[in-house]
Amino acid sequence: MKNMKMIIALVLVAVVGAAVAGGAVWFMSKGKDEPVAEGKPAKAAPKKEVKDDKSAPKYLTVDKVVIMLKRQPGDALTHYMSADLVITTTEKKEKEAKEQLPMLRSVAVRTLSNLPMATAQVMTIDQFAGELNKAFEATYEHEGREKPFSEVMIGKLIIE
Repeated sequence: MKNMKMIIALVLVAVVGAAVAGGAVWFMSKGKDEPVAEGKPAKAAPKKEVKDDKSAPKYLTVDKVVIMLKRQPGDALTHYMSADLVITTTEKKEKEAKEQLPMLRSVAVRTLSNLPMATAQVMTIDQFAGELNKAFEATYEHEGREKPFSEVMIGKLIIE
């Protein structure tokens, strides 16, 4: 008799456990398959809109671009500049822009290394960014390719 009571108790525990697990699964999945009702979007729709939003920018960094600045006649000291660049792109062009980061670093070094120390010291961040954006435009135009980013910004700049 004790064994029979034990078996019935175990069966009841198993049934109750299965019911609780089934209820939990139903509760967790509730709302995912709800139809759109009278112009109201489903709960998951806003996430898709944000993800598919073409105007949402992506930012890539080109860290620690180190440039030796041009010496002035009679200048015995060597001057350096270190910059972190930030590239603004889209989700569609992000992979292409990442593949071109070494080329972007090279163009930045070539462009900024032509600056003498006296000029670099008085330039603003926007002026540096403007020079780099002009150089990137010219490079892509010369190569006949479309730029995979919209602009370059300066994240950090140190002149020594």
